[in-house]
Amino acid sequence: MPPPSPFAFRSVVLEEAGSTNTEAFRLAAEGEAGPLWVVARRQTQGRGRSGRPWVSPAGNLYASLLQRLPCPQSVLHQLSLVAGVAAIDAILSAAGAPLPGLRLKWPNDVLIGEAKCAGILPESQSAAGGPEVTVVIGVGINLASHPQGLGRAATCLADHGIGVAPEAMLAALAEALARWLAAWDGGRGFAGVRTAWLGRGGVAGERLTVDTGAQRIAGTFEDLDPTGALILRDQAGRQRRLTFGDVTLAPAPGRGAP
Repeated sequence: MPPPSPFAFRSVVLEEAGSTNTEAFRLAAEGEAGPLWVVARRQTQGRGRSGRPWVSPAGNLYASLLQRLPCPQSVLHQLSLVAGVAAIDAILSAAGAPLPGLRLKWPNDVLIGEAKCAGILPESQSAAGGPEVTVVIGVGINLASHPQGLGRAATCLADHGIGVAPEAMLAALAEALARWLAAWDGGRGFAGVRTAWLGRGGVAGERLTVDTGAQRIAGTFEDLDPTGALILRDQAGRQRRLTFGDVTLAPAPGRGAP
């Protein structure tokens, strides 16, 4: 096992890893129950939603929280929203100042304006011999740099005049995520998380397109339902409930697509 880090919370810090999520699951297979943060200064095989690669140069934060949670599988999708709320709070705490345009995009992206600055990837495995679920919540935050040529806008905190070291960002994130996981309480407190997410996300009537893999649905954002699903009003006026999909926001007037 890697040596412990000097942070106040439990963590291991690696100079390089294929993926912090993969490393966290490896430690879980060896008996680690968490809570434990697995951090890499660089990733060589970082991944995002739907298996897309996540570019991972040094200077940004790549971290995964490993923890066993007593909760049903049916609420695990809510962890994207829980972690998103925590990421917003952590970024604001680490920045020490308001950050105009900082917001959430359903289900698991953090934006500044129309550009992505952080992504979240929760994964889980049923824990052997008990009702708990082994959960790994991966968070990547662009602090010093951001990838180019993605076909969509990306940014980093440094582009907005905010200098945050990975260690400071991790400390803020660990505190915020612990607080919001406690509030979520295995799904029993999701109503409070939903309210917090809506306060940090888009407004009703915002135009967007959702790619579910099987179809692309254009419409306007209406709400999150009580379970965290996206409620969209499509172009035919029908209300649609979506539990999976990649969301693309319509560009602001006079702007290109994000």
